[in-house]
Amino acid sequence: MSKGIIKKVAGPLVIASGMRDANMFDVVRVSEQRLIGEIIEIHGDEASIQVYEETSGLGPGEPVESMEVPLSVELGPGLIRSIYDGIQRPLDDIMKISGNNLKRGVEVASLRRDIKWDFVPTKQVGDAVETGDILGTVQETIVVEQRIMVPYGIKGTVKEIKAGAFTVEEVVAVIATAEGDKEVTLMQKWPVRRGRPYKRKLPPATPLVTGQRVVDTFFPIAKGGVAAVPGPFGSGKTVIQHQLAKWAEADIVVYIGCGERGNEMTDVLNEFPELKDPKTGQSLMERTVLIANTSDMPVAAREASIYTGITIAEYFRDMGYSVALMADSTSRWAEALREMSGRLEEMPGEEGYPAYLGSRLAQFYERAGHVINLGSEEREGALSVIGAVSPPGGDISEPVSQATLRIVKVFWGLDSALAYKRHFPAINWLNSYSLYLDNVGPWFEQAVSEDWMVNRQKMMSLLQEEANLEEIVKMVGMDALSAGDRLKMEAARSIREDFLHQNSFHDVDTYTSLKKQLLMMRLVLAYYEKATGALANGAPIKALLNLPVREKIGRYKYVVEEHLDAEYAAVIETLENEIAEAVGKEG
Repeated sequence: MSKGIIKKVAGPLVIASGMRDANMFDVVRVSEQRLIGEIIEIHGDEASIQVYEETSGLGPGEPVESMEVPLSVELGPGLIRSIYDGIQRPLDDIMKISGNNLKRGVEVASLRRDIKWDFVPTKQVGDAVETGDILGTVQETIVVEQRIMVPYGIKGTVKEIKAGAFTVEEVVAVIATAEGDKEVTLMQKWPVRRGRPYKRKLPPATPLVTGQRVVDTFFPIAKGGVAAVPGPFGSGKTVIQHQLAKWAEADIVVYIGCGERGNEMTDVLNEFPELKDPKTGQSLMERTVLIANTSDMPVAAREASIYTGITIAEYFRDMGYSVALMADSTSRWAEALREMSGRLEEMPGEEGYPAYLGSRLAQFYERAGHVINLGSEEREGALSVIGAVSPPGGDISEPVSQATLRIVKVFWGLDSALAYKRHFPAINWLNSYSLYLDNVGPWFEQAVSEDWMVNRQKMMSLLQEEANLEEIVKMVGMDALSAGDRLKMEAARSIREDFLHQNSFHDVDTYTSLKKQLLMMRLVLAYYEKATGALANGAPIKALLNLPVREKIGRYKYVVEEHLDAEYAAVIETLENEIAEAVGKEG
């Protein structure tokens, strides 16, 4: 092992000499306290180390020891329901050892070594196997079946395979390869900075259904897609992330709290175990991995937490699951990069961020995708990444937001003005966009209804026309508008208040199925189209704006799934009767 001594300490950056034999990104143990760190720069025999723990009290002359392996995560049974810090140390186990405050130098295995898991083999002795093939399964939780795969780089025939209860370190299979026999355990390790390989990427043609109307209808994200949620303080980024974690059509959720406030992370850790998974009726934690890296934890660990989370997510994707990864927030990760870059005395880029900010963000987001996994049998998996961005002062012209927007294909722009009006989710429909629309449009038309995209476009046009008319109203007042334009303004208000406004804390309104979204669209548009026809037939505008049925259209979002069709038919009938009455009034 390469051993050196500390020469200089600058916050989380430690410079050690005598490290000529060490490699980039090696894990090191610093000082007698064995603090964990990672080599991020080498000059001659001097190595710059970012330490993932508090460095106060360290001084020159203390020992540094390279472990000669890159920073890796342990992948296997025991991941689900776990709560880790940024470098995959289980916080529950650390608390038992050191109490509520994280002590330095604590060494705890990421996966429990004392639990035995029931392994059920799916291959037999003599079967030919290659990287990615499933050797057997472990029922990890009621919801998740962990599939034990042939580790990367192994190809041969099964020489021995066992069944029964094993710990993650015990050998469950032996594979005879050209290089000799290879033992396979329930656990494998993978370096976090290297993406897990796959056969090929598939085009993003299926939407990730979230049950959030503004997302599914207006700005959908594809399975295996990437989205950014930039927004100022208090605009609801975290609530949107929670909603997507709860309701998105994903088998596994990986939630990374990267540099989040401690009280927000506490909310997540308290809420998630109590949330009922709508698909299974079990706790949401039965299919969730949480990575908690609060803002008071050492800054360098923020950088690692993003990679730790996405590597765990890729592992479940390789099994054939659809995985949703929430990163909250990548701005705080970028701040960690900036701090480390400054301590390394690198040339700063825009606003002090390192010149490689854009490429690091791209490397992270590019690990998402809908893929065909490795293995002799074709197995699809999807990893969708949703990253929150917290631009200072809500200004999205700053470097992190701009670098993110160059990479992602979905932009849900949160607006503090909407949040101030208590309109949630506060996604601004005029500056948000989704570049997946053309890809996923045919899916909506086939799976839901042929008029889905047409209705969406009609609603979008009404909202854009409303924005133009508002400029006129501000200058000369509502009375200057024609009757047709006033009707447009009312229809757009109905879209905003009845369709786009969604209460995440309401039992029924928190999730809207695609069928219900379609019927809601049809109701809002039916009012506008029938009222426009009635106006042309001489109905007074005041009577059309004050139709009692509009209250029913607004309350349709609270109708439970079983009564959708009956209620829809009743509202349409009432609408037609009231429109006919309004036309008759003038006649």
